[in-house]
Amino acid sequence: MLELKTVALFVATAIAEIVGCYLPYLWLKKDAPIWLLIPAAASLAAFVWLLTLHPLAAGRVYAAYGGVYVSVAILWLWFVDAVRPSPWDWLGVAICLCGMAIIMFAPRQLSP
Repeated sequence: MLELKTVALFVATAIAEIVGCYLPYLWLKKDAPIWLLIPAAASLAAFVWLLTLHPLAAGRVYAAYGGVYVSVAILWLWFVDAVRPSPWDWLGVAICLCGMAIIMFAPRQLSP
């Protein structure tokens, strides 16, 4: 159950980060209204807060989160940008998720 909660928290964190970066992109590159910067800032604040909810050392969490971020970004590419990922993209996702799982779920002694 801890593994499922960890991955779900990482996915929510990645969505918050991507939305927080995508909305300013729309404003800067696609002539979207400037008010999109308000939900972008809120989304980035949520991203930072979500990263603090993990009980492990921050460096380990940030490293493992990167694997989930890459995976969610590829899904964003597909569903939001309407660009179908290549088999190489999916291979990269698999490798990133394996790395995340090793970093987060490998047996270890917790240091004091």
